[in-house]
Amino acid sequence: MVEDKLLIWKFKCGDSDALRRIYAKYKEHLLKLATALLNDIHGAEDVVHDVFVSFAQTGSTLTVNGSLKSYLATSVVNRIRNRYRDNQRHRTVELADAEPISSGACRPDQWILCSEELKQLSSALAQLPYYQREVIILRMHSGVSFRQIAKLQDASINTVQSRYRYGLNKVRSILDNEVKR
Repeated sequence: MVEDKLLIWKFKCGDSDALRRIYAKYKEHLLKLATALLNDIHGAEDVVHDVFVSFAQTGSTLTVNGSLKSYLATSVVNRIRNRYRDNQRHRTVELADAEPISSGACRPDQWILCSEELKQLSSALAQLPYYQREVIILRMHSGVSFRQIAKLQDASINTVQSRYRYGLNKVRSILDNEVKR
């Protein structure tokens, strides 16, 4: 936390090395978060890139009230939400009829594990409504509290907890059906 405050201060003073250090420190975490939400490595890379470009452009006007990690993670989540909203405006296929998005990109130099279990889990998560998937990933992957997620989603804590519970139940159901096959 102290290191982050120092990096932010240096960045606001125009130190480009501070921006590189922030990027190096949080890139992996943000890529994992974006990939889990999008289920698409290339889209996740685009989102994280866009977040850091926007972050770099803030310069001296940047204001981070909490942790830098949470600030960047929230930026990633908001950028993904904006993508979903834009896609929904231009989409003619009903979400229930759409196929889950799956990434076939699996190069040895990438950090994504391509085991069968992770593919099944990613596929099951991709079948959830976006807000349920977002709650599960933020809670389990990033350790974000239900209160913070409720604030982020502009919903009550009870709604967020219900989305979490219903989402987990649906993932269990999907995975149980896969095992029975």
